[in-house]
Amino acid sequence: MSTGGPAGRVDPPKTLLIACGALAREILALIEANGWRHLTLDCLPAKLHNRPERIPQAVRDRIRQRRGEYDRIMVAYADCGTGGLLDRVLEEEGVERIAGPHCYSFYATSPVFDAMHDDEPGTFYLTDYLARHFETLIVRGMGLDRFPQLLPDYFGNYTRLVYLAQTDDKALTESARAAAGRLGLAFERRRTGYGDLARFVIRAAGEREPL
Repeated sequence: MSTGGPAGRVDPPKTLLIACGALAREILALIEANGWRHLTLDCLPAKLHNRPERIPQAVRDRIRQRRGEYDRIMVAYADCGTGGLLDRVLEEEGVERIAGPHCYSFYATSPVFDAMHDDEPGTFYLTDYLARHFETLIVRGMGLDRFPQLLPDYFGNYTRLVYLAQTDDKALTESARAAAGRLGLAFERRRTGYGDLARFVIRAAGEREPL
């Protein structure tokens, strides 16, 4: 679909990036900051994480709906609890996804996350998105507003909450700290930035990562 630009310049391939809605703010920030007009973001609802078995088919449906509009499609979903089923779909569709089991891993980068998890397996993680929507997704989503007695059942084996911060936002840090207090967990903040997500989006845009 891409055509030659002025003086024989070849335009970058028109690319669709299908992503989890929890990543929308970060990916849009990268697209807008770099002026990547050839890169389009199409997000599926973040609430699919409550039913991860539905993610593979939802991604397949979106790929097939929009394949004819783009030169290529890439997927900004980790495995996200699909137990390899998303990878099977993407192999059948010939589409690449970001590497990793979940967003905590690709934000922190795999080696850092693995070391952090090995250091304290009983860790509950938040990202900017989860810190922003903690009340909706965790408290109300898990029914803790209606059944607070379930808190020990859900979080009794956790010892700390680690906030993997994509940005330096004091309000989000305080929200994450309050979330740790709500769950009775020790609080720790680690500034990750966009980690491997940025590298993946740069590659989707057809750009070279800065040395």
